[in-house]
Amino acid sequence: MTQVSKHRLIHPAWIAFGATFVTLAASAGYRAAPSVLIVPLQDAFGWSRSTISLAVSINVLLFGLTAPFAAALMERFTIRKVVMTALTTVGIGSISTIFMNRPWHLMLLWGVVVGVGTGSMALVFAANIANRWFIAKKGLVIGMLTAASASGQLIFLPTLSSLAIHHGWKSVGLTVGGASLVMVPLVYLFLKESPASMGVTPYGAPADWTPPVTIKRNAAKEAINALREASGYRDFWYLTLSFLVCGLSTSGLVGTHFIPASHDHGMSEVTAASLLALIGIFDVVGTIFSGYLTDRIDPRKLLFFYYFLRGLSLFLLPSILFSSLHASTLVFIIFYGLDWVATVPPTIVLCRRILGPERATVVYGWVFTAHQVGGSIAATGAAILRVHFGNYALAFYIAGILCLASSYIVLQIGKSEKPEKTPISV
Repeated sequence: MTQVSKHRLIHPAWIAFGATFVTLAASAGYRAAPSVLIVPLQDAFGWSRSTISLAVSINVLLFGLTAPFAAALMERFTIRKVVMTALTTVGIGSISTIFMNRPWHLMLLWGVVVGVGTGSMALVFAANIANRWFIAKKGLVIGMLTAASASGQLIFLPTLSSLAIHHGWKSVGLTVGGASLVMVPLVYLFLKESPASMGVTPYGAPADWTPPVTIKRNAAKEAINALREASGYRDFWYLTLSFLVCGLSTSGLVGTHFIPASHDHGMSEVTAASLLALIGIFDVVGTIFSGYLTDRIDPRKLLFFYYFLRGLSLFLLPSILFSSLHASTLVFIIFYGLDWVATVPPTIVLCRRILGPERATVVYGWVFTAHQVGGSIAATGAAILRVHFGNYALAFYIAGILCLASSYIVLQIGKSEKPEKTPISV
């Protein structure tokens, strides 16, 4: 297999990477669509904002809860089949929204169907591709794929918003559904299952490399068994708690409430939305650089600095909110954007230490579920604090404290395991 790979100008791993990058970026756009529909659906049907937001909450939760089962399904039925099925599910669910006329239709289609479909293409997909196709530059690849997933929604949101305003809310469902179905043949053509299926070794594999054992068990049972086994390791809980705080302090808090918090302090919604998009741009740079560093520096030390610096930035945020576009605001945007999802590459690498590389993706699926739970808690909790206290300051302070606590927690990884449970080194 090594001899075959030497005759290729481009290693097939990079083709698999490209197909995954495009799929994850598009998937993020599909997942962002429900937030675009809140106001148009409110105007069209008279549904309350809380009712529409409930569908978005269901979408967010199922996006996370689906991840570990999707990871197990990928091991059982192949990555390509799972991703193609997920894209088809999103396509059917999105197009079907043009026929809805009841709130429960919205919760079923955007909440359940699209949530499960996009959850099957979550960051476990990126982790699976990186683990199968790359030995060298694994952290960098994870960083770039994470950036695609995190920033895709910020790229697609302006287009979907424009469609909803100028062509009605149904155009959003048709566009998302059509784009999902167009992706299916592209995945079939360009996303190959593994290096062995093409007669090559992973990118950067040594001469004596051997593939890990492939798990062929019931997908649901495998996901539950992985959770049961991983829960016996303190390192799993350290990663789970820290990643819950990650979701709470990013997508749940800033991603959801940055615009209304800015508006409370006199900034226009257009300016606030532009700043949020700017966070996405710096997020791409920060996540790719984090992947690069993960290949070279102890991932625990990286997570310490990421959570510690994020906590400090959240403490400072209320004092610079947002009456005008001061230099301090731009400094926060740049700094926070670089740190937005930089935690993902080192977290994925550390998941390999718990049950080994053959189950790393399923373990990460459960850790990622905690991330989404944290996001859901912050999305609701910050709104409650805003109503009760009249501003978001306490929400930012609580998130800052939790980030500082997480910076301590991640340093405990690898220190407390019993000898018979010594983690596998990455």
